[in-house]
Amino acid sequence: MTGAVPDPFAGHPGWAPEQPRPVVPTPATMAGQLRGRRVLIGLPGHGWRGDLRADEKVVQGSRTYVPVMPEAEWYRAEAEQTEVFAPLVPVERVWAEEYGMAGTATPTDDVVSRLVSLDEPPRRTPVAALDADRLTGRRVVQMLEDGGERRDLRAVTELHTSDDGDICARVTTELDWYRWAWSGRTPPTLEIPVHLLWVE
Repeated sequence: MTGAVPDPFAGHPGWAPEQPRPVVPTPATMAGQLRGRRVLIGLPGHGWRGDLRADEKVVQGSRTYVPVMPEAEWYRAEAEQTEVFAPLVPVERVWAEEYGMAGTATPTDDVVSRLVSLDEPPRRTPVAALDADRLTGRRVVQMLEDGGERRDLRAVTELHTSDDGDICARVTTELDWYRWAWSGRTPPTLEIPVHLLWVE
């Protein structure tokens, strides 16, 4: 039928790709080395801010702090070997992103099951790209055919039909995503089939 959208799971009855591991925030006091790691900052009962990277902890007087900077500045500093300003955040207000155990996605419309505690940042379970409301600019995970994961990617398109008739989205590395903003240089991209792509 002309114009029909192909089923990305056709030919795989009962088959579904494995889900990537969830992002599990861990207090920075228990997270080991922090340099270059994704972190969240905030205050229990108040709120959280993400898309940040950390440097190693520093001690000033009797307090321990974590230098934290926006992810875009971290990538630029690393790529261009420049210094950037990194505010010092008390270590007890910093959580490092770690990966938990892979599980099975169970999307739900039940509001009660979506409620979280305000004592710590919430765990983030990956969402299949097919079920995501939007992709462009979001952190994504490519599941590899061998069961591995490729992270530190950003989607640069929504879902579309490739020249071969597959449902795909284009992605780029986070370094190239941020370089696009500071240099204007269009990033190289890779087309990923929808059944191998998850929103982190």
